[in-house]
Amino acid sequence: MILPTLFLAPSPGRGRGVFTEVPIDNGTILEIAPVIVLSSNERAFIDQTRLHDYIFLWGEHSDQCAMALGYVPMYNHRSPSNCEYEMEWDTELIRIRAVRDIEAGEELFINYQGDHDNTSPVWFESN
Repeated sequence: MILPTLFLAPSPGRGRGVFTEVPIDNGTILEIAPVIVLSSNERAFIDQTRLHDYIFLWGEHSDQCAMALGYVPMYNHRSPSNCEYEMEWDTELIRIRAVRDIEAGEELFINYQGDHDNTSPVWFESN
């Protein structure tokens, strides 16, 4: 499920991103996407490709990884972000939810560190 008001568009300095055509209320679920779960052995191959930047650590012990479908791989990083992601291990789903009110035309961001307000640097940011 992807809200029909979401769309992909150029994101300055980031390639493409996910945007909204209409205002979104805090707490709104924007997307529920299935994932393809991969073993640690399969991840070794993924880590050698561009897909490495689009996978999520997966499982209660983070011993797997997952490739999300839908728009999920296209959400860019920001700290703090205006959205958060929630993982459902048993059903192999990722849910994207707004963590504040969002204006029409605004880009939707997730924090790649997990918590929307985590300020730890991510692997591609310089310190």
